[in-house]
Amino acid sequence: MNKLMTIEEMEQQLGASIRRLRLQKNLDRGTVCQMAGISLNALRHLETGSGTTVKTLLLVTRALNRLEWLDAIAPKVSINPLHMVRNKPQRQRARRKIKDND
Repeated sequence: MNKLMTIEEMEQQLGASIRRLRLQKNLDRGTVCQMAGISLNALRHLETGSGTTVKTLLLVTRALNRLEWLDAIAPKVSINPLHMVRNKPQRQRARRKIKDND
């Protein structure tokens, strides 16, 4: 996903990745559907990139034991130790720009 892609292309690429993982684990669609608690059509739509819900994506990701994929989407925020050193109050407003008097 390093080049600019359309949303449809990204859906297809994500679906293809999920399908490859399913096949690598030697699981058929029916088994994954039972594990995830979704319909066969929902999985088919996800794998072909033809529209799905976030819930379906999350259920299949959990069923395939790949929840760490979600960490890349929404990494946990950590506190920078350098920001803790200062005891300055947090800013409430942005500074005004100084006008040049040329």
